[in-house]
Amino acid sequence: MIVRVNLLPHRELKRQRQKHAFFFLTGLSLVAGAALVLLVWSVLEGYIDNQKSRNKLIADENHRLDAQIKEIATLRQEIEALRARQKAVEDLQADRNQPVYLLDELTRQTPEGIYLRSVKQEDRKVTIAGWAASNERVSEYLRNLTNNGRYVERPELIEIKIAGQSPDGIQRRLFDFSLNFSMKPSGDVASSGGTAGAPGAPPKKP
Repeated sequence: MIVRVNLLPHRELKRQRQKHAFFFLTGLSLVAGAALVLLVWSVLEGYIDNQKSRNKLIADENHRLDAQIKEIATLRQEIEALRARQKAVEDLQADRNQPVYLLDELTRQTPEGIYLRSVKQEDRKVTIAGWAASNERVSEYLRNLTNNGRYVERPELIEIKIAGQSPDGIQRRLFDFSLNFSMKPSGDVASSGGTAGAPGAPPKKP
């Protein structure tokens, strides 16, 4: 029987194998870790690129909407300007007969004993100056304009005093007076039926 004795440094070899295994596993772990980091970085980069694309799409849509909003605002301004011009033309057309209405109103509402000297109109405001036989005649004139005037609103007396000069042909004391009132807008007159009795309109049949 032969007895064999291992004289090789088996412990040193075992240590070497363990060291190699450790280095191999360490390197493998590093490679796996690097691969995992690279994978996570790639995924995150994909998310970031996707979010950037979405942000760019949203920004482009916002720019497009801003342009549309500006265009709509411009169109609204143009529409408002056209409406204002149209209203101005309609007002001019509606007010072209206003002097006729004014003279007709003064003819109908001026009582006996009132002598008109001047009639001045600025826009819708009318100022009248004249002579009156008495204070009562001026009061009657104001009542007529207030209660019966179809084209007149807010009449008010400015001044009344003894006239320093009377019109030719009148040999009595007169009072000098002035008053003003506003002409109603033609649209208000039309809506209230005032134009039905306008000068030149045929009379209503009973």
